[in-house]
Amino acid sequence: MSDAQESKHEAMFYHTDGGDAVCGLCPHRCRVPENAAGFCKVRENIGGRLYAAGYGLVSSIALDPIEKKPLYMFHPGSNVLSVGGFGCNFNCPFCQNAKISRDFDMPRAKYIPPEKLVEFAAKTVPEGNIGVAYTYNEPLVGYEYLLDCARLVHEAGLLNVVVTNGYISLGPLKAQLPFTDAMNIDVKGFSDGFYRKLGGRLEDVKGTVALAHSMCHVEITTLIIPGENDSEEEIALLAKWIASLDDKIPLHLSRFFPRRSYSDREPTSCGKIHSLHEIAKKYLKNVFALNMR
Repeated sequence: MSDAQESKHEAMFYHTDGGDAVCGLCPHRCRVPENAAGFCKVRENIGGRLYAAGYGLVSSIALDPIEKKPLYMFHPGSNVLSVGGFGCNFNCPFCQNAKISRDFDMPRAKYIPPEKLVEFAAKTVPEGNIGVAYTYNEPLVGYEYLLDCARLVHEAGLLNVVVTNGYISLGPLKAQLPFTDAMNIDVKGFSDGFYRKLGGRLEDVKGTVALAHSMCHVEITTLIIPGENDSEEEIALLAKWIASLDDKIPLHLSRFFPRRSYSDREPTSCGKIHSLHEIAKKYLKNVFALNMR
């Protein structure tokens, strides 16, 4: 049996309508015909049932500093075992990890069952590991694997970190959060027009941030793209909104570098990040500038 076959796992949060499977995991609510996949490319209708096609298929695994997630105010100085899969429910033209998020070949991946992943995490505790981070691609499209691993991670006395775009329905999010200790949520910008370019809606992401903040440690990252989401007014609105939840929530403003369809763009200047950093600091106590070298 191949790793891809071994990873076949029925999905949660869907219903059938005729021969279609209607996925309820994220706000897309994809109606998936038989032998097709949803927008994320990893939830497939096989014989009228929806499957998490990438269950346990790992594209990347590494022991990273927690600050790389980025989480600056959650167990600073520690390491976390970081694991990635495949798929994403956004289609960002500036994606930094498109080869595992949108343009991927899952059969080349390694299948790691939850029990083995947690065993590996426990073995790396002497190296400063505090738990498992689900990251690199959009981990919540692999919801079933994340949830199965997260339960076992907690049973082992370790911590779970989710690095996500926050585009998930509130029902699945509520079921997952009791097993989540920290999240870094990528708020792409603060206008619905920008989110529509990526295939989502700002209000859904705001709902995720608010609910997650009520149940676990949350930090927010915004990639600053010249001419797209870099106005002083937009960053001020973002910072004000975060402060309305809690002015101690950390905000990371990150430089953009050319990738994917935006490979012909100029990187964000350090000066721009500095100026936006100063604006955000008027409203928030913890603002960080990323990738400034």
